[in-house]
Order: sequence, then C-alpha cells, then structure tokens
Amino acid sequence: MSTEADAGRTIGSVLVAGRGEIARRVFRTCRELGVATVAVHSDADADTPHAREADAAVSLPGDAPADTYLRGDLIVAAALAAGADAVHPGYGFLSENAGFARAVLEAGLVWIGPPPEAIEAMASKTRAKELMDRAGVPLLAPVRPGEAREEDLPLLVKAAAGGGGRGMRIVRELAALEDEVRAASAEAAAAFGDGEVFTEPYVERGRHVEVQVLADGHGTVWALGTRDCSLQRRHQKVIEEAPAPHLTGEQRAGLHGAAERAARAVGYRGAGTVEFLLAPDGRAYFLEMNTRLQVEHPVTECVYGLDLVALQLRIAEGAPLPAAQPPEPQGHAVEARLYAEDPARQWRPQTGRVHRLEVPGGPGVRLDAGVAGGDEVTVHYDPMLAKVIAWAPTRAEAVRKLAHALERAHIHGPATNRDLLVRSLRHPDFASGRLDTGFYDRHLTRLCQEPPDGERRLRAAAFAAALADAEARRTAARTVSGRLGGWRNLPSGPQTKCYRAEPGGAELEVRYRPARGGPPLAEDLPGVRALRVAADRVELEVDGVRHRFDVAAYPGGPGGGEERARVFVDSPLGAYAFTALPRFPDPRDRTEPGSLLARMPGTVVRLADRLAAGDAVTAGQPLLWLEAMKMEHRVTAPADGVLRELRVTAGQRVEVGAVLAVVASEEQGRTGGAEPPASPATDEGAGA
Repeated sequence: MSTEADAGRTIGSVLVAGRGEIARRVFRTCRELGVATVAVHSDADADTPHAREADAAVSLPGDAPADTYLRGDLIVAAALAAGADAVHPGYGFLSENAGFARAVLEAGLVWIGPPPEAIEAMASKTRAKELMDRAGVPLLAPVRPGEAREEDLPLLVKAAAGGGGRGMRIVRELAALEDEVRAASAEAAAAFGDGEVFTEPYVERGRHVEVQVLADGHGTVWALGTRDCSLQRRHQKVIEEAPAPHLTGEQRAGLHGAAERAARAVGYRGAGTVEFLLAPDGRAYFLEMNTRLQVEHPVTECVYGLDLVALQLRIAEGAPLPAAQPPEPQGHAVEARLYAEDPARQWRPQTGRVHRLEVPGGPGVRLDAGVAGGDEVTVHYDPMLAKVIAWAPTRAEAVRKLAHALERAHIHGPATNRDLLVRSLRHPDFASGRLDTGFYDRHLTRLCQEPPDGERRLRAAAFAAALADAEARRTAARTVSGRLGGWRNLPSGPQTKCYRAEPGGAELEVRYRPARGGPPLAEDLPGVRALRVAADRVELEVDGVRHRFDVAAYPGGPGGGEERARVFVDSPLGAYAFTALPRFPDPRDRTEPGSLLARMPGTVVRLADRLAAGDAVTAGQPLLWLEAMKMEHRVTAPADGVLRELRVTAGQRVEVGAVLAVVASEEQGRTGGAEPPASPATDEGAGA
C-alpha cells in the first residue's frame, strides 16, 4: 500500500499490471473517477480490448507470461515511461508478489495494494497458517506425509505458494501419497517457482466460504459479508454468490470476526479475501488469505452497492474508509465464469476467434468481459472469457435471472461452458443452496448430457442453418435487373447440406426439398416445417410450436470459404455451433499407427521418470504432461504395448497435431498390421 509519505497524494494516472477482464474493470472505475489509464500488453495481446481502451499502452515484447506480465522490472519501467503515478496489481501474475510491490514503491510510485509485509506474511500457506493460529483463527491440523495413517485419509496435498488449484492433489490411498506429493511439488515448482507443499485432512462435502475485507490506514477494517465459491472444477471456481446461503447468524459472525482478526494480524490495508473451508458439521477452518482483489468481487459490490476498485484507490491515496461500519447488504448476487473450454471432454481449453460475445442486459445484469468480437483466445493465458453477474432481491430471483441471461447470450467462437453453467444454476442441489466442493464430481456426467430430445433439437438447428445458407446464396446471386429470388415453383430434387456439430460432434446431413409456393420441407424431420426464412433468421414450427432461430456464419480456416464456414444457431431450443463439411483433413490420417497427438498447442512440462523408447507401457500409464492455458494435462498410454518413439522433451513447445510419442499396442505387435492412430489421454481419459 502507499507509504506514510503518500498520505494525501492524489492519483492522476494508474497502470494496471495485468491483462484482460481485470484490467478493463479497473480502467472502467478510473474513467469514472477522472484518472488516466495505462495498459501493458504482450505481443499476443497487442490488439485486445484492455490494450485498446487504455489512454496509453506499453508493449512487453514476447508472448509467454515469464517474458511479459511476470517481468516486474519491465512493468515498473513502463509505468515510469508512461507517466503513471500508481500501479494497480489486478489479479494473477505479480498481484501477490511482495518483491514487485517493493519495486513499485522504491520507484516512487503508489502501490494500490496491501503492504509488502502483509503479502509476504500470507504468501506461504504454511507460514500463514502459523500466523493465523497465533491470531486465534481456526485451522485444520497439518499431517506430515511420513507420519500419515489410514485413519487420516483422505488427505489434501497443497502447494505452499500460488493458487488456482495448481499443485493440489486429493489422496485416498496411503500407497499413492508419496507419488502425489512428488507430482504436486513438481507442478508447484513449474507454476510458482516454489516446490514446497504441505498435507492436511481433506474435508468431504466441505463448502468454500470466504469473507471480503477492506482496511484503511486509520485502523478501520470492514468485513463485507460472505461469498460461497463451492462450485469448482479442478479446484478453480466456476460459480460464486453473495451472501453464502444457509449460514446461521452465529456462523456469519464467527467468519466475520475471524477474517477481521486475520487482516489485523498482518497490518492489512486495501482489499483482500480470507478464505475458509466450512465442514458439514458447521465448523470453519482458515484456508488462505488472498492479498488482492478477487475475480468474484462483483457479487460483493452488487450486494453492498460499493465500487471496491474506487475504494482501493481511495485507501491508496491515504483516505479513510467512508464510515466505521460498512453499509447494510441488500439482496443476492450470483456470478458465473464463462470459460472457453469443453466440460464434457475433461474441461479441455479451447482456442480460436471470438466472433461475437453479447449477453442480454437489463436491470441487475452485469457483464465483465476480457474479450470482444474479433479477439483471439490463445494458448498463452487463462481461458476465461467473461463473468456474468446477476443481482435481485432474493437468491431464487438472482439465479433465475443469471440462467436466463446466459441462455439468451450470443457466444460465437470457441466452445464454452455456457450450457454447463445454465444447467448447474437450474440443478435442484444448487437451487436449494445445499452446496459443496464435490458438486461436479457427483453431477458433471449428467450435466453434460443432452436432453432426451437433444438429437431432434440439433437437427432442427442444422435445418435452420441450411435454409439460411441457401437464402444467403440466393440473395447474393440475384441479378442486377432486380429479379427477386424466391422459392421456385418448379419441381426439384432434394437439396443437401452437411455439417459437423461442434465441438467434436457428429456429422449431419440435412436434406430438404423446395416446395411449390412456400418454404422448403425437411425430408428427415417429421413435425418440423419452415415458416419464414432469411439469411440471418429462420422461423420453424417444431411439433406445433413456433421457434425463432438466429443464424450467423463466419468464414473459418485458411483461405476462408463457404466449405470452411463456422455457423452458429441461437434459439430457445438451445445454442449450436456447426462447421460446414467437407471437414478439414484430420492430421491423424497422415501419421503412423499408434501416434499420440497434441490436441491443443502447449508446453511439455515434464516426462515420466526414466521413460525411454523401447519401454513396455500399460494402458493408462502416464507418459508426459502438457500445460496449456494454465491447466496441466496428463498424457497416458492408450493401450498396453511398447513405447516405440518419444518425440518431445521437457520444456518443448508443441502445436496442435504434433506427434508426442508413438505406442505400438500388443495387438499391433502380434499382427504386424496397422491400427488407427491413438489419441493421447489425460488423467480423466481425454485427449490432451
């Protein structure tokens, strides 16, 4: 935070040491306050919204975070060069790095964050727990791995540094503990430069509940209510809400008191979050303190009617909080994180161009987005596209409003978790507010299943896409004489259009026959008929009910062209994406049998110990680990056999379709015949 010498200093220009959504969020408040803004950006982010929207932008050459957003020296130099007088750390990257905070202060800049000493105190989870124990904050007792017993199971192995689920493992068998500690340590070292891990009891069906704190330099600490962040995938939050449901007054008071003691114990100033694990018996245990603004801060802002970024700036200027006590909370807010990922395929991150991202607004609906139409989602950074937040007087109304906004959104680009979010919000367990961190472990498979009439809905959407495409062609082909196109009155054979449903779905053939004097008729969809057709909108009657299908087509792939078009269809029956066929050649068709291919660009972070060509391998055996978009993917052998080739090394960058290794299965070895190329499997069995 600012030093005593900075008390009363007015901030005129702020550099945000981050990217994407949080940079845009801080810029928005700065504009409202009349504060100039400075962005930093990597080469990959040169034309992203946060770089475009700032009053000034400074390039950090390179793409990798280690060369750009993690270079504190370059960011401080950028602030000085652009004439900024303060640095906001955002979240992620260097936001909880005490050395960076000190470098900012030593350069004579205002640090819009907590004191470096507070960051250091909470940087290591092990040392933070020792400090919290002395402050009277309840904790889970650690378990030394070498002393663990069967009755201690299950255990949770966690990285002492960093967060976001990296370096975290659940262990249910003592025999696996040593290997999981080693794997967690390796992942933590790669992600945070610190391989220290610790082990503690894993609480089954626990809830992740946190308290937003705000402290000024005059002795006032606000505890701004609770948030429930229990819906998580791979230990990363997906849906958050405020206040946390089904807490007693005693529980809330206990959490608020513990959070305030934690903040005072480290002399905290600014915005921070104290996270707790709430056990089924109602007892709360300290997890960690995030010494920065959280991704989910908007739900607290909505409930308390505050701008936390504005208050961060106010405190950094040396001003006190506006009152001794925070305002009273009003209503309920829920936030959903929209990711470019495929939940049905083990949360596999997606890349590509975002053609359109529009969420219907209205009272109580807020969109905090990091991308806009025309932007690229790359492999270099987290795949979160946006956060959609809804506020209403009651929890049920807020949940309904958020689900409706997501359902009606136009999201054209890489596959997203949108459908999963809507189904999660409408799941009976979520609707009841009875949540825990195992929600997706229990329900993911069912939540990813299509409804019973899913195939029929999909085919109706493809029919609408084909009709819109035909109308677009007809419009484009009209002669300059003004002759109007229309449905031909002459008999004609059936028209055919082929699509592949995305992501990675079935191939569909749409067959329809032009009708005399009216829209065409589908040959394989009884009960479905076209009512009106335009190039961007089709009305279909499906089983006697009229539905509107909005259709948008975008050229895709090298050279574009109609055969490579991506087509998006939005309707009350669902949102669908198609690729016009013939499809692109599959790189597996040009590789030898047994080849394990990279399903996305990424970096090989490590290989299995002592792995070499010629080794015998078994189905499911880990061979190597790929990192892409802040997630680690374990590539395993698809069958029993022999590792014929290992074509990559640790630290190597690979592109999509690259051959990682070649495994000759036992069957192939016996017959000497060819078999289809293998797909690499992650720890859950999907392609990397």
